Amino acid sequence: MDIYHCKVADIKAMLQSGTADTAALLQAMKQDSRVSVVKLGESYWKHTLKEEQERERLLHMYAIETMYYNQGIYHVAGIDEAGRGPVAGPVMIAAVILPPYWECPGLNDSKKVAPKKREILYDKIMNEAVAVCCVSKSEKEIDALDIYHATMKGMYDTVTGLHVPAEAVLVDAMPLEHLPMPHQSIIHGDAKSASIAAASIIAKVTRDRLMLKYDEQYPQYGFAIHKGYLTQRHAEAIQEYGPCPIHRRSFEPIKSMVTAQDSD
Repeated sequence: MDIYHCKVADIKAMLQSGTADTAALLQAMKQDSRVSVVKLGESYWKHTLKEEQERERLLHMYAIETMYYNQGIYHVAGIDEAGRGPVAGPVMIAAVILPPYWECPGLNDSKKVAPKKREILYDKIMNEAVAVCCVSKSEKEIDALDIYHATMKGMYDTVTGLHVPAEAVLVDAMPLEHLPMPHQSIIHGDAKSASIAAASIIAKVTRDRLMLKYDEQYPQYGFAIHKGYLTQRHAEAIQEYGPCPIHRRSFEPIKSMVTAQDSD
């Protein structure tokens, strides 16, 4: 393929259009005397390789779902939570049913995804998922039930809240023994299952957005920064201002502070 008389912009357009013999074009670019053309070819190849690796990674994340797809079960719900560890704010639980082998570059455990990318993934999941349900369990419910059982209740609630019934359920770590449909509890499921990863994105983004609103209501605590986790700054704010209404009374150090106040 003779590209010597082609401008770099024209060669780039040929690559992007997909109408040319890509392999022959890349080989010709590799042998071109112009450094800019050689670098363009190398950049295209690296980008293509990266895309292929991402497709393979995503396909691997459907390995568990595939066991159900092969049985004719396509409405597989993934469930995950965000906010079990903080001392303030609710725990957020989400359930998501994805179309089989839905392509979403960058989909992963929410903790491994940058905040801006999470927002993009959130919109894509909300727009293209078969069904999504997100449930909040408040600090009051957490204090009444304990965090484990409040989270578990939220997970059951998300399954019943899906507008398309789940035919099977995959949940991150927590066993849900009373579900009527086939289900699995998967350790580190948000890194192994596309459905659970999608749920982790929905739960995380939804909770983070709520904590930003709480930051406006209670600016002295810095909720926009730490999202309710007990950082040093947060601990110092609690000591200075005392707990606010969204702090979990069953979590330390709030529990000891409230107990001390009650005994005075």
